[in-house]
Amino acid sequence: MANPTNFSMKLSKVVGDRTAKALSEELGLETLEDLLRHYPRRHVVRGELTDIESLNEDEEVTILARIQSVNVKRIPGRKGAILEVVVSDGRAKLILTFFNQAWRTKELREGREGLFAGKVGLFKGKRQLAHPDYLLIPEGENKEEAISDFAGKFLPVYPATRKLPSWKVAQCVRLGLDAIGEIAEPLPEKFREGLGFPTLQQALHQVHSPASLEEAQRARERLTFDEALAMQIFLIQRKNEIKKQRTKVREKRSGILEKFDARLPFELTAGQKRVAAQIEADLYSSAPMFRLLQGDVGSGKTIVALRAMLAIIDSGGQAALLAPTEVLAQQHYKNFQKLLGDFAMKGMLGTADVSTRIALLTGPTPSDERGEIITGTKSGEIGILIGTHALLTEGVDFEDLALLVIDEQHRFGVEQRDVLRNRSELPPHVLVMTATPIPRTVAMTVFGDLDVSTLDELPLGRTPIETHVISANEKPAFLERAWKRVVEEVDRGQQVYIVAPRISATDNSDFSTFGLTADELARARRLSGEEVEAAEFGKHSVEELFPKLSSGELKGLRVSALHGRMSTHEKESIMRRFSASEIDVLISTTVIEVGVDVPNASMMVIMDADRFGVSQLHQLRGRVGRGTVPGLCLLVTSVASGTPAMLRLEAVASTTDGFELSRLDLEQRREGDVLGSAQSGATSHLRLLRVIRDEDVIIRARQVAEQILEIDPELTTNSALLDVVDKLRQEERASYLEKK
Repeated sequence: MANPTNFSMKLSKVVGDRTAKALSEELGLETLEDLLRHYPRRHVVRGELTDIESLNEDEEVTILARIQSVNVKRIPGRKGAILEVVVSDGRAKLILTFFNQAWRTKELREGREGLFAGKVGLFKGKRQLAHPDYLLIPEGENKEEAISDFAGKFLPVYPATRKLPSWKVAQCVRLGLDAIGEIAEPLPEKFREGLGFPTLQQALHQVHSPASLEEAQRARERLTFDEALAMQIFLIQRKNEIKKQRTKVREKRSGILEKFDARLPFELTAGQKRVAAQIEADLYSSAPMFRLLQGDVGSGKTIVALRAMLAIIDSGGQAALLAPTEVLAQQHYKNFQKLLGDFAMKGMLGTADVSTRIALLTGPTPSDERGEIITGTKSGEIGILIGTHALLTEGVDFEDLALLVIDEQHRFGVEQRDVLRNRSELPPHVLVMTATPIPRTVAMTVFGDLDVSTLDELPLGRTPIETHVISANEKPAFLERAWKRVVEEVDRGQQVYIVAPRISATDNSDFSTFGLTADELARARRLSGEEVEAAEFGKHSVEELFPKLSSGELKGLRVSALHGRMSTHEKESIMRRFSASEIDVLISTTVIEVGVDVPNASMMVIMDADRFGVSQLHQLRGRVGRGTVPGLCLLVTSVASGTPAMLRLEAVASTTDGFELSRLDLEQRREGDVLGSAQSGATSHLRLLRVIRDEDVIIRARQVAEQILEIDPELTTNSALLDVVDKLRQEERASYLEKK
């Protein structure tokens, strides 16, 4: 994008060794490009004070405010004093506290304006910053010229830390802008002019030091478009590379698939038939299939994938299914055994006239059994191999791997996906499945190298799920009624799940709200406007609920507990008993989120539902309503009405449309949290782009990318753009290697 000797320059040459070390340790910035792409969150206008009422507890902030009063308070019975400085925006106040630093009264005087940075705390209900960093605006008639830190009218506010407040980052950025030199332009002139964008050189200066807020906004639009364009070119090139590949042409033959279809006790939906036809056309093509199969909870993806595997077996090939967790791999294995019956008993007494053999390979698989599976896979005796990351290890080879099915693609990186593809002499077909509905722009941004098939209707016989929010604090009688409803469901012969966010009140090991710890999620909730003490977090746990309910509200019912700390044998035993209706109520953590199919379960109660993400709540409630009885899901919470968390729960209760909820989830949280850390290599450069908010940008970038590559498929005439795309490839590869 620029002269490589410039943009890749180490920061020590720009800001000095000491500051460069701080930038690296605090913000992860190593090069000049890293620094210049550390964009401001916003700009404050000199003379316009920050709205103090909008500040949230625990938030790291940089504000512009005026000192209203200064007071030194002695501490009774102790040496020292507290300096209390009150700053104001004219409407609300914020207290700055300094311990044993009364000398600061010489500069912190009433009437002065300045930038103040620190973490917002609450003390006796009042907002405060303890020991904040600050930079006072110079006094006097010539203050505009007095200090370069305030040279412009629009002051940038950067993502910062206590050791590196915003204005210190701004000082470094100004040094970086002076050092950058001439930047090569990656966006072809005709497209840049057509879009009305500034040059990259102009955009980088204007986003940091704008002459107007409009100029800053236009610069951000240009830089956001650059991110979208680079990603789209990267994905289109990869898709074109796949299309150039050739695989073994398979012949369609009658066999297991035909007999399996004849034995199915239900009819496929129109959507399943449509997607099956798309997959079948791919399987018998000379080009390897690379398709994403997405469908909401219970949409019937598994049966579509199994039919594709059987078609491959009929053609003489093998299939593998890669699952992200041992629980899900085991569930697929048992489900396939149940669906196939004697079709999966090759080499055994009582087998069907046409059959295959399926096997399960996970980390805990005993070594002798593992050896048999590896031998059977290599000889071709095993037609379907199901497993976790264990399938990626050396020594797992196939005679003729023709189809690779990957479940929950967002848990795997592209490089991991390619490990198994490279185990075949000719590339196999790849079918990626996800139960997290993916909005169009997410599919374009993260899975843009795949063709997309969508199952958008529930299978025949699936019943709707009714969802209600119960406010335990405001309407405790409703929670009492919920437990009575559990008893009524069991009396009718149904079964019930009760889900808690963690195993015990002091344990985080099974808390799976997309990788957030208790303290992190509590902080996130406070940032969204909720005042929640970390100590309150997780008051409902499996270990607390199980004895309380089994001896109280649910006394007399067969109640059991399930969580991730149990052994594999214990978990399997409990789920087997629950599936056999030997357990009435299962109190569990989110280990039942995926892969659990008990048609007789008609009701779910999710405790502390506000602790879970939107998509996770949707996945959880998909465990009920899988039989002939309508499903009921109750979301129990203690958050107040009107808070962001309550609005989120009400949104989940208002619709069962997974695509709509997926959009909501992405709007509220970072894309990386939703898509999974395994995708971070491909998305780490997305500093400005947001796949939901910037839908129009992504669509336009896709169009421009296609036009650029139509003229110059290898970017041989645009070295600046080629550098950006190559960097994406390197980031993705590095991300994968870190996980090996």
